[in-house]
Formats: sequence, C-alpha cells, structure tokens
Amino acid sequence: MVSAPTEEPAIIRTERGLTIAGTRITLYDVMDYLKVQYPQQLISEKLGLNHDQIRSALVYIETHHVEFEAEYQECLQTAKEIRQYWEERNRERFAKIAAMPPKPGQEALRAKLQAWKARIEA
Repeated sequence: MVSAPTEEPAIIRTERGLTIAGTRITLYDVMDYLKVQYPQQLISEKLGLNHDQIRSALVYIETHHVEFEAEYQECLQTAKEIRQYWEERNRERFAKIAAMPPKPGQEALRAKLQAWKARIEA
C-alpha cells in the first residue's frame, strides 16, 4: 500500500492570486522585490517570511516562469487600471481640497510643514 504524501503545498491559489501558504503574501509581492533586485534575505525580512517560504516562492517562480510572468503582468495591468479609475474619480475632490484656505490657527503648523517639504526636496 502506498501512502499519499502529507506535505502541504507551499504555494496555493486564493482569491488574491498565488499566495505563500499560511500567509497573506502573494508571489506578486515577492516578484515586485525581485524586479528591483532585492536580495533574497532582504525580501524575506521585509515580508516576514522564513527561509523555506521564500525558497518555495522563488522555486515556484523559476519553475513556472512563463505562466507566472504572464499572470504577474496581468496583475500589474489590473492594479494600474484600478489606480487610474480612483485617480480620475477623485480628481475633482482633490482639486477642491487643495484649493481650500488653511484653517485659522494652524499657521505655525503649516509653516513647519512647508519647511519640512522644502528640506526634503533640497
């Protein structure tokens, strides 16, 4: 009699997409860091993954590279469309808020904020 393997899959498909089992971290999150050339250890630390989890994610991405890359590009396109939708929908509201005069009594706070912004831009 042959027993079935009891090992849980490391990568599962959820409503969020391909996800590392036991986490809410998607492979798309890992891929974002890989695209900007973060080392494996730093990705692991930033996403709170252990060695086995990050290794499983990288092996899956490498093994299913063509299919995963297509799915990743689709995910990026969807995110871009959602961002554009909300930017367009809120454009008038943001313009209205930007045109509002400062609240009375917050002059010192506003001056401090402007100085901070100038220091960052310099």
